[in-house]
Amino acid sequence: MDVNKGLPATDSHRGLHVWIIENLRMAPVPEKAYGNFFEEHCYIVLHVPQSLKATQGACSDLHYWAGKEAGAEAQDAAEAFVQQLQETLGGATVQHREAQGHESDCFRSYFRSGIIYRRGGLASALTHVETNLYNIQRLLHIRGRKHVSAAEVELSWSSFNKGDIFLLDLGKVMIQWNGPETSIPEKARGLALTCSLRDRERGGRAQIGVVDDEVEATDLVRIMEAVLGCRVGNLPATRPDKSVNQLQKASVRLYHVCEKDEDLVIQELATCPLTQDLLREEDYYILDQGGFKIYVWQGRLSSLQEKKAAFSRALRFIQAKGYPTYTNVEVVNDGAESASFRQLFQSWSTKQRGNKNFGRPSKSIQVRPDVGKLRSQPELAAQLRMVDDASGKVEVWCIRDLGRQPVDPERHAQLCAGNCYLVLYTYQRMGHVQHILYLWRGHRATTRDVKALNCNAEELDLMYRGALVQEHVTMGSEPPHFLAIFQGQLVVFQGHTGHDGKEQPAPATRLFHVQGTDSCNTRTVEVPARASALNSHDIFLLVTASVCYLWFGKGCSGDQREMARTAVSAVSGENKETVLEGQEPPGFWEALGGPAPYPGNKRLPEDVSGFQPRLFECSSHMGHLVLTEMVFFSQEDLDKYDIMLLDTWQEIFLWLGEAASKWKKEAADWGQEYLKTHPAGRSPATPVVVIKQGHEPPTFTGWFLAWDPYKWTNDQSYKEVVDGSLGAMPAICEITAVSTGFSRPAPPPSRLPPGSRLGRQDPDGQNGQERSQALVDGRVCSGGKRPSGLSVASPWEPLLHTPSLSPLSEQELNDFQLSRGPSNGGADPLTLQTLKGSQDGSGNERQPGPKAGDASTNSHHSSPRPTISGSLPRQRLMHQAVEDLPEGVDPARKEVGARGPPATHCPRNRCI
Repeated sequence: MDVNKGLPATDSHRGLHVWIIENLRMAPVPEKAYGNFFEEHCYIVLHVPQSLKATQGACSDLHYWAGKEAGAEAQDAAEAFVQQLQETLGGATVQHREAQGHESDCFRSYFRSGIIYRRGGLASALTHVETNLYNIQRLLHIRGRKHVSAAEVELSWSSFNKGDIFLLDLGKVMIQWNGPETSIPEKARGLALTCSLRDRERGGRAQIGVVDDEVEATDLVRIMEAVLGCRVGNLPATRPDKSVNQLQKASVRLYHVCEKDEDLVIQELATCPLTQDLLREEDYYILDQGGFKIYVWQGRLSSLQEKKAAFSRALRFIQAKGYPTYTNVEVVNDGAESASFRQLFQSWSTKQRGNKNFGRPSKSIQVRPDVGKLRSQPELAAQLRMVDDASGKVEVWCIRDLGRQPVDPERHAQLCAGNCYLVLYTYQRMGHVQHILYLWRGHRATTRDVKALNCNAEELDLMYRGALVQEHVTMGSEPPHFLAIFQGQLVVFQGHTGHDGKEQPAPATRLFHVQGTDSCNTRTVEVPARASALNSHDIFLLVTASVCYLWFGKGCSGDQREMARTAVSAVSGENKETVLEGQEPPGFWEALGGPAPYPGNKRLPEDVSGFQPRLFECSSHMGHLVLTEMVFFSQEDLDKYDIMLLDTWQEIFLWLGEAASKWKKEAADWGQEYLKTHPAGRSPATPVVVIKQGHEPPTFTGWFLAWDPYKWTNDQSYKEVVDGSLGAMPAICEITAVSTGFSRPAPPPSRLPPGSRLGRQDPDGQNGQERSQALVDGRVCSGGKRPSGLSVASPWEPLLHTPSLSPLSEQELNDFQLSRGPSNGGADPLTLQTLKGSQDGSGNERQPGPKAGDASTNSHHSSPRPTISGSLPRQRLMHQAVEDLPEGVDPARKEVGARGPPATHCPRNRCI
């Protein structure tokens, strides 16, 4: 196969491209069909970052997707096309292998509305998805939380279960059935998928009904039973969730791969935590993340033959390990690694070994930034971790005896390692008062004090009506804004404050370590008073009974010395003696117990340039945290029902939607579980920030490309959408049909019109049981000749309770008619013509009817027109199709209305 002949051009102005492999060629999929995948085909999906923020260190993603019924030849062709595209696009491309039903979060993130799996294959003469096509009768099984997918299943009640959502799609009618065990977020996302299908495939003209409670939606359930047959027995329980939790993802193993005498040799190198220096640019590696995902890393100097064999080697590795064949595979190139790959390592530097950065260079941050720009530049606030210039109001409480006691403002900056503190910071932003509550925990604080700290924080939050942003801070890992609140004068003593509010008696000799160059990164911490605690690149204050020594190491800078002189003023008075390293007086060493070796290396700051922020949806399964990543995230990914985790590497943000606020306590625990189970061995002291919807600080919003503070002002709940938007217009259950199954008695045979049907024989003739059919009002009123092979049931037999009622045939669906009765089923807006219209294959607007006076109007119409009892309101007639007008109505003068004699053959003067 010559892949060059089938390689299409790509539009650089589009972010997403989708091709289907048809006849071993790449055929572009129209944009309106994105998200639809036929099970017998393979697809290629290319995503190219478009925004400036997305391209900072980001690469293109190239996926090949294989349907579960796709043949081996099509899969080989897809893999070959991917290799050819990758060579054309260059090294800044991450390749992915996707299998139906087990796609990566990256792949699913492209299709916000959801993925639709379609049965069979795509005929060459047909378009991928035809808008306004109503000749459809299918049942979709909708699953998923943030990433929703829908698969076509058997059109039967046997496909249903209590824990999922099902969509009965009848063309112009779409009924969403929500299992009794489904959550509101699942219902809302299922409805979003349903509405997306209506808009994309039906031009917005289909009608949606929602069944949340079958008792309250009896009309919709009867329509479903007319199509699916009578339900026998109870529905099965929810199917087990196969979500992979964070504990399963915590195990990573790195393997070196090479071929020797045509054999693939795989040697395990290391397990977590991994370091970047394990990867050599001339070699080839496989990284196994707990069998959940397989990464293939290709060094820049590895051979072209090795690079072409990436997927085949990964599949051989999967087979050797006994992993499922659908295990996701991601192939990354040296210098163009994905964010998910980088975060599996303890640290990652884009400068290591002079690696070329294929993405845009990350923004450099000034050493002394202009904090005056923080209000107008939230992205700067996020990178600097500074809410504002720290000039707001500060209140401090110390946790004592399970309660909180206010701290004297003169001692706000003096904390003890054996205590816990609440620090409330109040500031204004966009004319609104905002609050940040820091929960500071000392290294020597007891478990009892930590619990009291959280309880008192909740009390304060209630006092402020849930408006507090809570940031959990551990001693030694304070964020820049916390340090800036105290203007660089924060001092942490080793003791603890007693019940009387006084500190423990201080020893005669104390040693303090001063770190920092400005007010946003300076802290002073008491350390053991011995020579081994010194460091040549830092500054220390030695306090004795007679004199205080300010010791400057040889490697400290002028900024450090200047900041230290200000920082230690809270510890000592004016009688400080400056001491340079190597020129210490005898009294200095005597106070420390004599000279001793101490480190002389410079402590380098953590390099976070190689890490990108990542957003996850949080949930729990079997007591463990489950995360679903929103790749290329935006504010649109935040929903009122969500708990979202934003990992910026230096901080963990937990965002609680308005409807998920009750999970605030669990959210903080999830943040700690995320850190403990992270394969990179993250520090448990990483600050965890809990934020509620509507109270987001700029340190959070700055990580998003754009942020609209008014986005949720008029946000509707799921119930409001169903009851308001969907139920505002004429109800869906103005549809009735022969065979909708209302359990009212049928009229005596003498009162039935000729040819009326009440039942039909079992087509196979094996059980001989009649399958009853009835109208919404309990009477069959359609005229016409009774088809052969149908028998008339007992006139007063309840018509709904026949257990062997089978799904309707296509011919029977064509017999569906409209009802004008009320609905009680939470229905969609529009008025249906008929269920026959729902199955009408034309897909276009209704065809114009016969002209007035046309003699063929009645004789050639497939179903009899309804007759009129009394008069009909002209509002109803104005928008009625010509073929559905009652007898006596002039199609050219519908606004006049019509009158006619009452019908005598139908009880209650009602004929459908």
